[in-house]
Order: sequence, then structure tokens, then C-alpha cells
Amino acid sequence: MTEDNKRGPDTEVDLEDMVSSSDSGSRQPAGMPGKLLVSIAAAWSLFQLWIASPLPFVLGFGVFNATEARSIHLAFALLLAYMAYPALKGSPRDRIPLMDWGLAILAMAAAAYTFVFYEQLSQRPGAPILQDVIVGVIGLLLLLEATRRALGPPLAIIASIFIIYSLAGPWMPGILSHRGVSLYGLINHQWLTGQGVFGIALGVSTSFVFLFVLFGALLDKAGAGNYFIKVAFSLLGHYKGGPAKAAVVASGMTGLISGSSIANTVTTGTFTIPMMKRVGFSSEKAGAVEVSSSVNGQIMPPVMGAAAFLMVEFVGISYVEVIKHAFLPALISYIALIYIVHLEALKANMQGLESSNPAKPLVRKVIGFLGGLLLMMVTAIAVYYGLGWLKPVLGDAAPWVVSLVLAAIYIVLLKLGAGYPELELDDPNEPIYSLPQTRPTVMVGLHYILPVIVLIWCLMVERLSPGLSAFWATVFMIFIMLTQRPITALLRHRSNIGADIREGFLDLWSGLVTGARNMIGIGIATATAGIIVGAVSQTGVGLVLADVVEILSMGNLMLILLFTAVLSLILGMGLPTTANYIVVSALLAPVIVTLGEQNGLLVPLIAVHLFVFYFGIMADVTPPVGLASFAAAAVSGGDPIRTGFQAFYYSLRTAALPFLFIFNTDLLLIDVSFLQGVMIFVVATLAMLIFAAATQGFMIARNRWYESILLLLVAFTLFRPGFWMDMIHDPYREIPPAQFVEALGNVDEDSTLRLQILGEDDLGDPLTTYMTMPVPDGDSGEERLENLGLELLVEDERAVVDMVTFGSQAQELGFDFDQEIIQVLAPVDRWAKEWMWIPAFLIFALVVLLQRRRRDRGSEPVSA
Repeated sequence: MTEDNKRGPDTEVDLEDMVSSSDSGSRQPAGMPGKLLVSIAAAWSLFQLWIASPLPFVLGFGVFNATEARSIHLAFALLLAYMAYPALKGSPRDRIPLMDWGLAILAMAAAAYTFVFYEQLSQRPGAPILQDVIVGVIGLLLLLEATRRALGPPLAIIASIFIIYSLAGPWMPGILSHRGVSLYGLINHQWLTGQGVFGIALGVSTSFVFLFVLFGALLDKAGAGNYFIKVAFSLLGHYKGGPAKAAVVASGMTGLISGSSIANTVTTGTFTIPMMKRVGFSSEKAGAVEVSSSVNGQIMPPVMGAAAFLMVEFVGISYVEVIKHAFLPALISYIALIYIVHLEALKANMQGLESSNPAKPLVRKVIGFLGGLLLMMVTAIAVYYGLGWLKPVLGDAAPWVVSLVLAAIYIVLLKLGAGYPELELDDPNEPIYSLPQTRPTVMVGLHYILPVIVLIWCLMVERLSPGLSAFWATVFMIFIMLTQRPITALLRHRSNIGADIREGFLDLWSGLVTGARNMIGIGIATATAGIIVGAVSQTGVGLVLADVVEILSMGNLMLILLFTAVLSLILGMGLPTTANYIVVSALLAPVIVTLGEQNGLLVPLIAVHLFVFYFGIMADVTPPVGLASFAAAAVSGGDPIRTGFQAFYYSLRTAALPFLFIFNTDLLLIDVSFLQGVMIFVVATLAMLIFAAATQGFMIARNRWYESILLLLVAFTLFRPGFWMDMIHDPYREIPPAQFVEALGNVDEDSTLRLQILGEDDLGDPLTTYMTMPVPDGDSGEERLENLGLELLVEDERAVVDMVTFGSQAQELGFDFDQEIIQVLAPVDRWAKEWMWIPAFLIFALVVLLQRRRRDRGSEPVSA
């Protein structure tokens, strides 16, 4: 047996247990309990498809409001959690103990209480009776126990602390003290209203997340997961360090449909890690590459570990906007990881695996790639504008015509794929010495891309809700699962169509069960995280946390961000992506917003949420609780702590990005044109590659220490050119507050003013904040002030807010009666900040020249 294949049966069992215990439950009961478990899971999937579809409204029955749907959703999750997750490591895996049956039924009943007694509860809002409180206490306790089983102790402990904090407020020391809440008030807030357990987070899980997880499970069961891995290896496996590059791309494609970094690590890592070791990567580095790429899958739109849908609710912008803002940093991060792998391969003089592709000159490869890209773009434009023209002409018949065209394209793609051999599932324990050919591998599974296109079309073009978009994509995915085998069998002139149809239904059943079991942990996590969100809104602990961070950071902006990043890492330890984001966004996003406004850091809310989200998921990488690192180490046979530190080192680019887009929101494509967006993408990608070369200590040759410093300086300048331009020329000029109206009339309509406001906080203490104020329409300063909805009292060089019109732009911005404007900053004409890129590129050219000379002289060997 080779070094790559030393993983024995015990390790395989450990891996399966690690994934199942974190994602779907490790209990697999035999006999009738096992059949009941999978039947309930499938029923949950069918229920979610039903409430997402238009059928209830068309047929006039089975319509549930948001509260009822959330109640049933959590009832399913709790019932399955106690059936699928053992209480302890030594608990039986092949049967469900009587105690667990009792807890499962009791937990389900407590969760379904708001559905069964919805009418009675609506008649006594805010006035729970003893029965309500008893059910709520039982529900909270059983939810916490289900959380401990499904997700481990961290989230259960954090939620318990917040419950205790809510009840014990008067006895808390110093700034932590608050009025406290009664038991009746706690249960009413946490269990009987939409403020706690049944709040926004569980609502998003019910409406959107389940369908996307189910869509990913069906796509994987249909064979798309294996297809993505094979395509990545056929395209990249023969380059230097090729298996590692393929691992990055395969994990990125899998991350598009996966909500779990651990499952992503094991699914792709089982194949990629042994091959990385075969071309020269150490066990720890092979595992670290897989961890970095799998965890990055959680920041990749359109799913982002379900956080994208939560951001829609928490930030208050459309799903399309969330995807737009999150896309560029995620793509840049992936490109940089491929480059890091390339640098590792160069340092160690690695080679790729043997390719079975016919040899082609580089020029032909490039022309072929560009030709394929051009064909895709032309096809996309033709479809977009073709449908845009057809829809008004066809009217109500348009959906049927589009469906027929889609079915025809599906048949054509199956016909193309039928001309090539089927993709086989590789045994990860068997060595692979050559790679599959690219063309046959790509062609045989092109139809798997169609459901993803349907999903993106519904989201981006039709602008349907995420839930309805996922529903139609899932319906098409079900159609593919039931038809791909028999149609392909006919095209390949086989006669066993009955068996192929049966296999399709078995795949569908398996997908429905897997999707539901993968949702148990997410459903439980969103409900438990709702306890934390509810406690924050009920006790005001968010303001306490802001005070703590402000005291520790002494008002320094960079220290505020660093403390927030560290707290996000700590809070994210051991939590799945969804719960992780809910917790860190509820606790820490308001901290950055509040302290930023007080200290002059004014950034869009989406940038703040992405900041805490990025650092929250970094907890999956970072020791000592980096679960993905432990999973990768189990595959590679390496040390999990060293794997975690190596993965964190590779992930420095992901840790740097949040700081960069907080100070330069252009990276999030906020208020930039298309051409600006293209330029920002090119320059930012180059900057991230330079940053990777600096942190890895190698570019063309091994870096000298001063070259690494210069490269970091270049990368920083390309990312944030405004930092240096602000030193050369201040972007604002100060205007006396008494001249505010005059300044408002002199600035351009499309510009903004920066104001410092003196007011009071909730306790009546003086509070200074900053705000940016878009200039409203109007021909004069007085008219613009009126359109703003603001009246000022100007006396003795002071400008005091005298009146704020209800529902006006001024009220939305945060103006309030009796505030004083103490500073007015108006923008000035100056050179574009992008001019700073020129000296940065000149310094970069100097470093390249130095390293080329050194390499050409042969003064340093390339190999490590």
C-alpha cells in the first residue's frame, strides 16, 4: 500500500461519522424506526416544496402564514434531531432509545404549539397564561438539548448564557446590569412571538434555506458533485501542483451548492488530498489547501452557507444586491488561492499528474478557451434578449414555450453526453496515475448546469423571490433526476429502461431524505440563534458590547475592527455557517456601525455584515476548534493543529479582504459603473496576487525581506489608493456650521456632505456621531433644505435642528430635534485617487526586475 492510501476502514468510519454527526445525524436505525426516520425526512422536504409552490394559492387549501410555517418547520427539525442524533458518544446508533422517542414527541409538540393554538395566542398578545409558559420552558430546554446533540456544546452554551443574562439582569455587575425580565416576559418574547426562536432567522430557514439545501442535495445525488470534481481535475490536474489547483476549483463549484464547509472538505478532499500528496504536498499542506478552498465555498454566492438569504432580511436590501456585493471579494479570494498553490508548486518544483488529453500548443488552448467563452457570452445575450422579445409576444403562453425550449436543450445535451462514456465514481483508496480527458468529461454532464441556469435566471432576470426561484430550479432538478437515466439509456440503445426509471425514483427519494437530514442542524441552529437575537433586542446587550469594545480600543478605528474580528472568530468557534452569521451579525455588526458613526467610519451596512461574516467562518479554519481542519487532517493523516495553522496562513488573503472593503467599498461594487467594476476587478485581483506573493515569500524567485515589504506596500496601494491621496490632498473642506444652508446650495446634486452631529444617547448623555448626507434636489440651499425635511435655527455661529419632517429623508438619515451640527465637510475637486496606482506599478516592476535578474543569474535554486 502506498503512502497516499494508508487510511484504513477505521478512518473511513471516523470521516463518515464526522460529516454525519455535524450535518445529517449519525444514527442509522434498522427496521421500522429507520423507515419512519427517512419517511419523516422525505415528508419534511415535500412540505417545504408545497409551501414554496404556487399550488396552495391556486387550489385554495394548505396555505400557511409565516408563523404557522415556522412552527411546523421547527417541529420537523426537533423531531428528526432527537431521532437522528444520539445523546452521547456511547449511545446506540442502530436503534432509537425509548427516552429519545419521548423527547422527540415532546419537542415536536412544543414547537407545533404556536401552530395548533395560533388563534388563541393571537387573542392574548403579550399576556401568556401558565400553560403557554410551561410549554415555552419545555420547548426552550428541549431546543437547547437538540442543539447540543446536533451542533455540539458551543451554541447551546452561548444561548443558555443569554437566557440567564435576560433573567439575572439586576444582579449583573457594572455596565452588564439591566432591568431584567420576568419568566413570563422571557417566554412570551422568546417562544410565543416572532422576536426570538420563531424570528427572522427561522423564517429565512423556512422560506429560503431549506429549498437551496434540498436543491444542492438533489444536484449531488444526480451526479453533479462527481461531475464537478472530474471536470476540475481534467482541466487543471496536469499543471504544476495541478491536483491542488483542481481541489480549489472543485471545492469552489461544490461550495456553490453546499451549505457546509466540513461536508465540502470531506466530499472533495477524499479525492483531492491523496492526489496532492502524490505530487509533493505534505499531509498538512494538502489538508490546508482543501480546508482553505472548502471554507471559501461559504463566501461564494449564490448560497454563501445560507447567509445570503439572512443578509436580505438583516440588511434590508434585495437578494440580487447581496450577490452583487459579495461576488467580487469571493472570486478574488479564489483566484488568489489558486496562485498560492502555484507558488507552492514552484517553490518545491512540483509536477502535475499525467494527462490523457492530446497535446496542444498553448496558443490553440487559449484560442479554444476564448472561443468557448465568447460562444457562452453570445448564447447568454441571445437567450436574454430573445426571451425579452418573446415574452410580450407570447403572453400567458411564454412559460410553456420557455419550458419546451428548455426541455429541448436538455435532450440535446443528453444526446451530446450519450456519445461519451459515463462518469464512474472513483475509489479514493485506489491510486490515480492519469487524468480523464477534458472533452469527454465536460460533455457528459453539461445538462447539470441547466438547473443552476434556471435558478440564476429566476433570481437575476425574472426577479422572483429566492424561495420561488429555488422551487422552480428544484422542480427542474427533479425532472432531470427522473428522466436522465431512461433517456440516456434510449440514446445509448439499451433496453433496461424500467430499471433506469426505478433508479431515478430511488435517487429522488434519497435526495429528498438527504436534503431534509442536512437541514436538521441548520433548522436547529437558526432557532437557537434566535434566542440570542431575542435576548439582544430584549436586554440591549448589544450596546453593552459596543461600550466594552470602545473601552478596549480607546476609540481607535483599526483597533475597533481588530477587536470585532477577534470576537467574531471566538463566537464562530464550533458553529455552522448559518448560526455563526446570525450570532456575529446580531452581536457585532451593530458594534461597528455604532462605534463607526461615533468615530468617523461611515460604511454601508452590507460591508459591516460581510466583515463579521468573513471572520465568523474563519473559525472553521482556525485552531483549536477549526472543524474543517480536523476533517481534512482525518483524510490526509496529518496533524490537525498544524493543518489548521497552515490553512490560516493560506487564508490570510480572506482575512485581509474585510479590512480592505470596509475602507474601500468599491470592492463591493457599491456605486460604481460597469467599466469601473471591470477595472476594479482587474486591479484588485492583481493586488491580491501580489499580496499572496508577499505573504508566501515567493514570486519569480524567493523574496528578500525588503521585497516582501515592497510587495505588501504595492498591494495596499492598489487596494486603497485613497489612503495616500488623502495625505496629498484632503478630500473635504471645512465649512462653518452657520453656513450649512449656503454650502448646501453650492455643492453638486450628485455629491454628499459629511456632517458631525452633537446630540444625546438613549440615557440623555452627550453623544457625537458622523453621517454622510446625500444632497437633495433643488435650485437653492433653502429649497434643498426644505426637500430634505429639515428646519435649522442658526444663531451665534451655531446651527441647531429646529424641526424634522415626519417620514422625510432627514428623519431617515437620523436627524432629530435639538441636535447641533458642529462640523460640515464639503467635497472638493482633486485628482482621482487611481493616480496612485502609477507609482505602485513602478515599484512592482522594480521588484519583478530584481527577481528576474536573480533568477536568470541562477544565484538561487527554485526548489525548496
